[in-house]
Amino acid sequence: MSIISWIILGVVAGFLGSKIVNKSGQGIVLDIVLGIVGAVVGGLIFSAFGAAGVTGLNLYSLLVAVVGAVVVLWAYHQFTGNRAL
Repeated sequence: MSIISWIILGVVAGFLGSKIVNKSGQGIVLDIVLGIVGAVVGGLIFSAFGAAGVTGLNLYSLLVAVVGAVVVLWAYHQFTGNRAL
């Protein structure tokens, strides 16, 4: 995937993950960063269970990235003291 695709996937996954975890976004830059990290984490989680990780700019990859973003955002809130979920 190109860097633009990762940014687009990161924005969408980070925004959706923020809405799931704490009902408000973290800000566009933090949403992008957490979304991209979430895509990587989601890929690792899905790979550990024998499924494919991020495969491109498609709905399956968005699902993987959102799952990863939720995990990353949950961990972020645990370390920063902002309790969510």
